[in-house]
Amino acid sequence: MLFTAPAYAQTFNVSGYIKDASESGPLVGATVAVHEQNSGTITDAEGFYTLSLPPGKHTLEASYLGYQNTSRTITITNTDKKVNLILDAATNELTEVQVEAFSARQKLNDTRMGVEFLASRDAKLLPALMGEVDLMKVLQLKPGVQSGTEGSSGLFVRGGSADQNLVLLDNALLYNPSHLLGFFSTFNSDAVKSVELYKGGFPAEFGGRLSSVVDVRLQEGNYDEVKVSGGLGLISSRLTVEGPVAKDKASFIFSGRRTYLDVFTRMINKMEADNADFNPIPDYYFYDLNGKLTYKINKRDELSVSSYYGHDSFGFNDEDFRFGFDWGNRIANISWQHKFNSHFYMRTSANTTSYQYNISNKIDSYSLGLSSSIRDVGFKTDFDLLLSKEHSLKFGAMATRHAFSVGRVTYDSDDDTQDYGGGSNYKATEFGTYISDDYQVNALLSFNYGMRFSGFNSSGKTYLALEPRASAKYSLNENLSVKASYASMMQYLHLVSNSGASMPTDIWFPSTKGTKPQRSQQTSAGVNYIFGHGKYLFSNELYYKWMHRQIDFKDGANLFINDNLENEFLFGKGESYGNEIYLEKLKGRTTGWIGYTLSWAYRQFEGINGGRRFPTSFDRRHDLSIVLLHKLNKRLHLTAAFVYGTGNAYSLPVARFAFQDIEGDAATIVPIYADRNSFRLASYHRLDLGAVLKLKPKHGESDLTFSVYNVYNRRNPYFVYFEQVRNSDRDETLGFRAKQVSLFPVVPSVTYNFKF
Repeated sequence: MLFTAPAYAQTFNVSGYIKDASESGPLVGATVAVHEQNSGTITDAEGFYTLSLPPGKHTLEASYLGYQNTSRTITITNTDKKVNLILDAATNELTEVQVEAFSARQKLNDTRMGVEFLASRDAKLLPALMGEVDLMKVLQLKPGVQSGTEGSSGLFVRGGSADQNLVLLDNALLYNPSHLLGFFSTFNSDAVKSVELYKGGFPAEFGGRLSSVVDVRLQEGNYDEVKVSGGLGLISSRLTVEGPVAKDKASFIFSGRRTYLDVFTRMINKMEADNADFNPIPDYYFYDLNGKLTYKINKRDELSVSSYYGHDSFGFNDEDFRFGFDWGNRIANISWQHKFNSHFYMRTSANTTSYQYNISNKIDSYSLGLSSSIRDVGFKTDFDLLLSKEHSLKFGAMATRHAFSVGRVTYDSDDDTQDYGGGSNYKATEFGTYISDDYQVNALLSFNYGMRFSGFNSSGKTYLALEPRASAKYSLNENLSVKASYASMMQYLHLVSNSGASMPTDIWFPSTKGTKPQRSQQTSAGVNYIFGHGKYLFSNELYYKWMHRQIDFKDGANLFINDNLENEFLFGKGESYGNEIYLEKLKGRTTGWIGYTLSWAYRQFEGINGGRRFPTSFDRRHDLSIVLLHKLNKRLHLTAAFVYGTGNAYSLPVARFAFQDIEGDAATIVPIYADRNSFRLASYHRLDLGAVLKLKPKHGESDLTFSVYNVYNRRNPYFVYFEQVRNSDRDETLGFRAKQVSLFPVVPSVTYNFKF
């Protein structure tokens, strides 16, 4: 609850769902308030709310971004009451455009800290790379969240690495949330209802990662009529079909997306096949499929089945050399929700998820293959119990069975075939249970505190841990609140990589006797302030996070063909700290926000950098985002996004020495490196512009979305390498020249979106 009602001798529970009138789906994070009682709450992930009110006549008012407010007057006598509320889309939709669905008042009074809520429908307003809306990239525009490199959809949250984010899709774990080698996320904006990001003050129900939780919820299908929506873009198209299976009882939604870059590259390769100087273009495409069925069994029970399948394929093929690389995620989830009564309900789900990649190449008569995978079967149950108007309990349990196949290599030639096992196959069990209490002391002070007990068993070794969580909010006045939080997190699965980025060739590895689980502790404190008659929201958060048993590789480690990969690990510690400042304009024809982060992120290992701490590759001193959205008229909306960031830290050789054997062969040149990550790439900055033009079709809705990525053609660095400067006459090396590689120049795009 956001506010606490005055004390009464007796109160009763008012509960129900807030739903979209046109789509019949639940609205997550909608506000339900009773202003005369100074009482209110927000809906949960299922669109469900509960209020405690005294007997008498009360007016419920429900509101949600992009919808018309609705109110209902009810009379409470001597029993609990169920009230469902339906919201219609606003006829002047986008009059007040903002990407964050939580209202300023909700942010001010919510006990939780470091939470960002994103609704899919609002993310589609922002400029997009190649016209492909990416929810993860919108999150990167928030303070405390950084991208790894140009085009990357990976998240680096408050000094954590990309693998330290818990990414959930309808409660099922997603291991690699990216397409196109990290340039796009796996989330189809048409299939996603909402994304909630926790940067700190983690609720006790989440565990298994150190730095953040990304909770993604899929759309429910329409219960009243069949609807079709989609979009046609320059590099990809998407299509969504939804409708009732049984009116007001059961619904379905299916959504698919595919790129077609491979169609054009194959045509070019075919046309240039006879050109001896032509180098074939690699073949690449990705596609993903989402589906969800929802069945309302009765007033108390609801059953849903959801699934996801994503696949990426990259290949190169000519007469002498063939290379293939494919990877993907698969998820299936079944969920049952049961209401015991108006103040006690349960959500139980079972799921299976898998991630794998395969690499194959062939040179003449020799071929080499590499693969790795992880497969899970999981179970989770959560209970919500409203004890009183002061106490709201959450408790539950989870268990997951993991199966790992670590870096298997196959070698094949015309006269020989061998299979090398890089490491071993592992099986592991992860489990946890939790309890938390949302305690409203009075109208000014509230707490959320809880405990998570987690465990992990693999290879005969069992780890157990307690993970306390706590946060508090105090309202200094109706427009100003201060907050503080503490969270302890454990991570039992490790993405072993010396790149620091969540690329598909990295290997997931379990905690074993020789590889202990990682742990983080984070404290944060902040202030939230509403001013300008509710037009502006200002927040400032300070955080400090320390991490234990961080993993990296020894220099020269053998990553793939290795029967004992643990021998290549190094274990160390890390710390990160910073200040996140956020200013958002919430009302008017022009809205948007400014986010700024000042931060530091370090790691320290005995066997690296002489034992001295060093900045991580994603350490970024300054990170600035400016987002503007302007409603020019009812049909045309303009958007702009500017980002600036300190260049990523990286290592370069500071000198080289050459040695030559006694026979006088060509000299071998060996680079000499200074401290790790002691250099910085050039600063990163970019301006994107966009426009959404609403069309007037005879049936349904449609629009044209225009985007220009990197308007002033800034050649931002992707990486730096050295090329030799040679004297061709004497066949000798004169020196080395640093060269920068950039990915994207200015990229215009247009997408046609439709719905009928």
